[in-house]
Amino acid sequence: MTARWTPESWRSRPVTQMPTDYPDARALEAVEDRLRGMPPLVFAGEARRLTERLAQVEAGEAFLLQGGDCAESFKEFSTDNIRDTFRLILQMAVVLTFAGKKPVVKVGRIAGQFAKPRSSPVEKVGDVELPSYRGDIINGMAFTPDERTPDPERLIRAYNQSTATLNMLRALAEGGFADLHNVHRWTLEFAAQNPSQARYREVAEKIADALEFMDTLGLTQESHPILARVEMFTSHEALLLNLESALTRQDGATGEWFDTSAHMLWIGERTRQPDGAHVEFMRGIRNPIGLKCGPTMEPDDLLPLIDLLNPDNTPGRLTLIGRFGADKAAERLPRLMKAVKAHGKRVVW
Repeated sequence: MTARWTPESWRSRPVTQMPTDYPDARALEAVEDRLRGMPPLVFAGEARRLTERLAQVEAGEAFLLQGGDCAESFKEFSTDNIRDTFRLILQMAVVLTFAGKKPVVKVGRIAGQFAKPRSSPVEKVGDVELPSYRGDIINGMAFTPDERTPDPERLIRAYNQSTATLNMLRALAEGGFADLHNVHRWTLEFAAQNPSQARYREVAEKIADALEFMDTLGLTQESHPILARVEMFTSHEALLLNLESALTRQDGATGEWFDTSAHMLWIGERTRQPDGAHVEFMRGIRNPIGLKCGPTMEPDDLLPLIDLLNPDNTPGRLTLIGRFGADKAAERLPRLMKAVKAHGKRVVW
């Protein structure tokens, strides 16, 4: 792993969870070339800022809230869905901020979460066997040969949808939609419909008192525009390395490489092989990155991966994402946390 890293060095490593059955390899290469010429979706400065915010989380000075769909789709892409996801994250963040008395770093699993890892490359219905559905960025959900054939043009469509999603998220975050008074009104509406409404309403009323006090002091949106703006970052699993490497750009100011498809990328439970392509790619980009920790992971598996992905032990660089299941979390998670702490590793859990 000491070999020189490039955005394409992952191609010399064993690859898992990426489709190999594109019918036209030249068409795929042409799409990858087009993506290399596309504008970045996010910028190096934004990714660095997220690393700084996550360093605050690692130090216990902030809380990380990450949420979104398991996989985005082309069919369900709409203004309403983007707005509602953003709104829900804001509602959760305000309640967490008020209750925990700490700032909340907001990361959406959105604007790029299109690919799905699969336990099997094929699916069988009756006597018919077809490639598995791997997410709209690769093939279609309908069980037909045409839909299940990987289509490289879907990569372009996913890029365009991600661009539109990010544009809207930025507009919502900066344009007044995120005003604390709006968020509180949504919270009250939610409390009225929630089975635990009594407890939730109690928190909502305390927030209302705090907002009234701020208004009385003259701390309004007009006098303090920051009250109507929020920071919102994006993330997804870096599953399709041909897409990720095509959108990787070198920062002219520092010479560092950033994957500009999202602010934060992560490695899944099925792609965390130390000598594999996904670890090779992720070790070289300077974005904050995540690593899924599943029920089979042992401390002896995790510690070498931390050294590969965060050799300088930089706070905010690496987030470990538990994926144990409710029945195993109480036994598996503390073991990993104890080992990481004993070795002095600076990570976000």
